Amino acid sequence: MTNIAPAATVTHTAALARFGHALSDPTRVGILLSLREAPAFPSDLADALGVSRQVMSNQLACLRGCGLVEAIPEGRRTWYRLADGHIAPALDELLRVTLFVEPGCCEGEECSCA
Repeated sequence: MTNIAPAATVTHTAALARFGHALSDPTRVGILLSLREAPAFPSDLADALGVSRQVMSNQLACLRGCGLVEAIPEGRRTWYRLADGHIAPALDELLRVTLFVEPGCCEGEECSCA
């Protein structure tokens, strides 16, 4: 008898599609990678990633909608962090898998998969 994984449910499919959508934009990926290191204010993220504050606001709204980041009010400002402790290790594992499968992926040029 073979071990076959159970079929993906609609919930599994939707969850991974949502995660894939979040990873489909380089700015959103940069935000997630930055937040896996430490929480941050949007203005600091915008400066670090070289995007406007409006772009940062839009991308953070998208990531909030995907359930991957959460906003934490602090006085008149709001900072952001990853919404769950499983996200940072998942990103690390995705990086390991990607670099294992394609060690030279994206070195100095646009990915052919993009």
